[in-house]
Amino acid sequence: MKVYISADMEGVTGVTSWSETEKGHSDYSFFVRQMENEVRAACQGALNAGAKEIWVKDAHDSARNINPGVFKNAKLIRGWSGHPFSMIQELDNSFDALIFIGFHSGGGSKQNPLAHTMNPIDVDYIKINGQYVSEFLIHAYAAATVGVPVVFVSGDQALCHEVKEVNHNIKTLAVKEGIGNSTISIDNAMAIECIRKESEEALKADLCQYKILLPHSFEVEIQYSKHEKAYRASFYPNMKQIAPTKLLYKTENYFEVLRMMLFLT
Repeated sequence: MKVYISADMEGVTGVTSWSETEKGHSDYSFFVRQMENEVRAACQGALNAGAKEIWVKDAHDSARNINPGVFKNAKLIRGWSGHPFSMIQELDNSFDALIFIGFHSGGGSKQNPLAHTMNPIDVDYIKINGQYVSEFLIHAYAAATVGVPVVFVSGDQALCHEVKEVNHNIKTLAVKEGIGNSTISIDNAMAIECIRKESEEALKADLCQYKILLPHSFEVEIQYSKHEKAYRASFYPNMKQIAPTKLLYKTENYFEVLRMMLFLT
């Protein structure tokens, strides 16, 4: 079994402030260790389930957060290649399963102080077919294009609810709940143990039950924070500006959605 793990940080237990997720801040070092520990737990769960090959994508900010020496039994992808698959770079149909660790609810939601989708500075929210989407869904759809199922997701409570709406069989772990600009988190050690256990159980089950069906077509709405950003992005091929800060893009090819987001978000 070949397993891919994508790791973000805003959905790691305890993380509440942007400073806790950014290199150079004094409180970053504590929380990046927790990020590493949660990913290590998912790796251990995968190994316990029989995985023979594990790839980990550092998918937060610079993508250079996880220490290269942390995972002895996994390949680690650091940095951004520029491929439209972004947070699941190098994923293809040779993988049997995909796990998301430390992911978070998307822009337009209110249950994580750090909720956002892709670029938190320029983009207020992204909708696909009328629904607010998270980075989880954007990349889960990308995985579906190559036939790889999402088996387990850890992050905030709102994200876990979104995951269940996509496929109720996908195992989830809510390590925290956001209220206003605060979070209520489970204990660090408990998060680590639960991630190991849930990852293992998810991978031991019938993987076919976790598959996500792609919509037949895609109507993508992007709300920018500034009108000049929207104006510039409006010149992307087949893009329509529908309000001073809002754009609409339609296609039947999901890879074109990913390509568009690569350049505009």
